[in-house]
Amino acid sequence: MDAMTGTAPPRTRPKVAGPLSPLWPFLLLLAIGLAMPLTGNAYWGLIATRMAVYWVLVAGLNLIVGYAGQLAIGYVALLTIGAYTTSVLAAGNVFPPLPAFAALGAAGVAGAVAGVVVGLPALRLRTFYFAMTTLGFATIVTQITLAWQDVTGGGIGIAGPEMPEPLDTTWGFLYFCLGFAAVCTWLTANIARSRFGRALVAVRDAEVAAEASGIRKPRLLVLVFILAGALAAMAGGLFATLQTYITPDAFTFDLSLLFFIAILIGGRGSILGPLLGTVILTLLPEIAAPLAAWSTFLYAALLLVIVLAMPGGIAALIDPRSRRKLPENRVITPRTAALDALLGQRKVPEPMRLSGIVLAFGGVRAIDGLDLEVAPGQVHGLIGPNGSGKTTTLNVISGYYRPEAGSMAIGTNPLRAGDPEGRATLRIARTFQTPRLIGEASVLENVMIGGTIDGTAGFAEALFALPRHRRDERELEARARLALEAVGLADLAAARADRLQHSELRFMEIARALMLRPAFLMLDEPAAGLSAEEIRRLGALVRGISRHGTGVLLVEHHADLIFDICDQVTVLNLGKVLAAGTPAEIRVHKEVVSAYLGA
Repeated sequence: MDAMTGTAPPRTRPKVAGPLSPLWPFLLLLAIGLAMPLTGNAYWGLIATRMAVYWVLVAGLNLIVGYAGQLAIGYVALLTIGAYTTSVLAAGNVFPPLPAFAALGAAGVAGAVAGVVVGLPALRLRTFYFAMTTLGFATIVTQITLAWQDVTGGGIGIAGPEMPEPLDTTWGFLYFCLGFAAVCTWLTANIARSRFGRALVAVRDAEVAAEASGIRKPRLLVLVFILAGALAAMAGGLFATLQTYITPDAFTFDLSLLFFIAILIGGRGSILGPLLGTVILTLLPEIAAPLAAWSTFLYAALLLVIVLAMPGGIAALIDPRSRRKLPENRVITPRTAALDALLGQRKVPEPMRLSGIVLAFGGVRAIDGLDLEVAPGQVHGLIGPNGSGKTTTLNVISGYYRPEAGSMAIGTNPLRAGDPEGRATLRIARTFQTPRLIGEASVLENVMIGGTIDGTAGFAEALFALPRHRRDERELEARARLALEAVGLADLAAARADRLQHSELRFMEIARALMLRPAFLMLDEPAAGLSAEEIRRLGALVRGISRHGTGVLLVEHHADLIFDICDQVTVLNLGKVLAAGTPAEIRVHKEVVSAYLGA
């Protein structure tokens, strides 16, 4: 049976490791913590408790820094808010005294609100500008605690809350903090391995591709900042109990640096790595006690060593996918029969039409009065010299650019300009000239990002791994495996995406686009860098997709591919339509031959 059309043979499908797999390192750390009373050394019990408290904060901050890639350096502010809120409410300085657990819960609410306040600049500011706003917020919080003496005690400080029996002892409080840290690990890991966690990583590493998949960054970041803020504030309440007495001097920049560096040396996109980083950085001052005054220098030196020796941090060092040998002489063999199950029978949409589109950059008209129609079930080629406006046309359709004139519609329904995330809900998918990937994620996880909008479970359901969330994950994984089967990459599902060859990344992007079950699929030079045989197989795959009712708009420089598989061809030159018609008509068009095809 032909490999391009036959049914795929049965194959072993490797389980893709999640952020908590395997579990034994977490269980080992927990067992060590639980065994601390056997040492009879209360001091090391306090150190273990401090590790657990710090990890509660870092677990949430990891979603912001490690997964979303936001440089939140001043997160000690949330620890401060939580510590003072818990202490003030337990002491009754504003309201009648609250029990310690009630005060801790109130601190979590205050932290969630403060988390949104800290996070809002991230919706507009990037990299170091956002980092400076978090440091500024930390300074503001410190000044408030100093100035509000009637409530916070000012520079003198305030007593921390006391836990009820049996949590008021060293070992009782250690067990409580370990249990709380374990729950936080489970919660954040649930988010990390959900569609929300994959969306965070997509925003971090491939924001344009995330938008094309329908991921709305503002709403996603607000949800994560709420969670991380609540955890950080509750960590502050536990910190105040551990310290028994707190002053503003307890919340130093060094402490904020510890939280941030723990994630950096732990590695991005990992739960275990930052946990180990937190353990190491908490132990470091105790092991090197004579160098305590040099703690900032030690943190910086350790970070430098990690960056130079292990750029991916501890996570990359312990990731077995980095060492697993991939098959040599791999061949991409699409199996278009898998498209039957993936795309199935769908309602055929009306044609997509562009009328009189005009877009200029400065004084140059990149698109000048473009008319274009992409029919369902057909492959429409868009060709022309470099700079003729082909990719710009795709960006206008995708919503990244707003045309200055003209209209776009699917049937009678207008396409709103400037809404790239909204295109996914209309089942308009695309690929890019340069493959947009998340290198540290598996091929399967990269493809699953394309189906993010089809998840039905909310953030809270993912947080607690409720049944609807688990059903979403099973369905998305099954669909992603079908998409990989269709493009011929099923055997590489568990491999890290940054270990794939260029041609494999091209097909992986198509698989991600197919996750939308697109009504219209836009391919931007998908044959670039492919061999002649891979181009032939790509052509058969594109034709197979179109036969399932999808309208394909193909931008390509390989003229042979265009003329072999396209039903209609539009030729652009200097932003204008030079010619439009069937491939046979375009082949003999004098102006096209002169301007583009050559003799």
